[in-house]
Amino acid sequence: MESMIKPWLVFPILLLSANYLQQSVNGKSQVPCLFIFGDSLSDGGNNNNLPANSPRSNYNPYGIDFPMGPTGRFTNGRTTIDIITQLLGFEKFIPPFANINGSDILKGVNYASGGAGIRMETYSAKGYAISLGLQLRNHRVIVSQIASQLGGIDKAQEYLNKCLYYVHIGSNDYINNYFLPQLYLSSNVYSPEQYAENLIEELSLNLQALHEIGARKYVLPGLGLLGCTPSAILTHETYGSCVEEQNDIASIFDFKLKSLVDHFNNKFSADSKFILINNTLQSTAEHSYGFSVSMAPCCPISAVGLCIRDERPCSNRREYVFWDAVHPGEAWNLLIATTSYDSSNHSGFAYPMDIKHLVEQEIEMELDFTSQLSSSS
Repeated sequence: MESMIKPWLVFPILLLSANYLQQSVNGKSQVPCLFIFGDSLSDGGNNNNLPANSPRSNYNPYGIDFPMGPTGRFTNGRTTIDIITQLLGFEKFIPPFANINGSDILKGVNYASGGAGIRMETYSAKGYAISLGLQLRNHRVIVSQIASQLGGIDKAQEYLNKCLYYVHIGSNDYINNYFLPQLYLSSNVYSPEQYAENLIEELSLNLQALHEIGARKYVLPGLGLLGCTPSAILTHETYGSCVEEQNDIASIFDFKLKSLVDHFNNKFSADSKFILINNTLQSTAEHSYGFSVSMAPCCPISAVGLCIRDERPCSNRREYVFWDAVHPGEAWNLLIATTSYDSSNHSGFAYPMDIKHLVEQEIEMELDFTSQLSSSS
């Protein structure tokens, strides 16, 4: 599915992104810290030193457009959360948990792991990944260290209440679990409805556990169109068309995730806010923003869908949605990140608000609280 590139349509989103990034670097970050949970879409290097059968991307051509080269990010440049980090005004990317020595953990930590899922067994038939539950365990270690730095758990909780928690996970529970009946029993045990409900229940427990140790502001991206990845299309030989059955199954999870956001916003209305990012932009925006290659990978891929080491990728990377068989390229990540941060031009993309308004709401609450203290004194 190719068409001529439309540079006049790409330019507005790049200009908007540049303006946001310029504003961000000129002031302090909009939240004091950012904690990242998820899979390869957010991994910043946590898999680099895992066993050899773990998914890794710390080799060329990964990182070809990243300032530090290959770091363990599963794309050619920045991930979506890297760009959101910049939009929030952080001077540096949030460090991976595996490499926090000497890092300022008060700014946040990235726990995401390529291959990880909500369910513990996800990816286990292929190799090792750090599941969401294990990521939460690692976060507890960091919270303990933050408490030591700040003088106790109460002060740590007060500080952590102001941070942003980005939890983007679930894709592997389908791609590397439910959609592989030859390796996993899940599709034989659960109907698509039951499986989505099971995932949401387990995710809910983890989010509540995060709440108990200080989380108050959550960003929860959905799965999006899993059936439109090059991997799905190649595996099912649909010849350039999405695998709609996979899209339909993933949409059940996304629908339930939105219901979970509503549930938590009602349950914790006094002190917490949850927002959903709708990752189905691809179906409507790819050609509108000049992506001329929407269902093919930019780099030559191996049997597992990752880039072949040291092989040369496409030169027109900004025209490709996908970098390898499952991961988007930096150009697409830039579009998703900018729209997640400010969705004013994309109705329904962020629910019930975008990241910009979420953090502004927090800033307004802090200003009101400071004003009250001043007037009372």
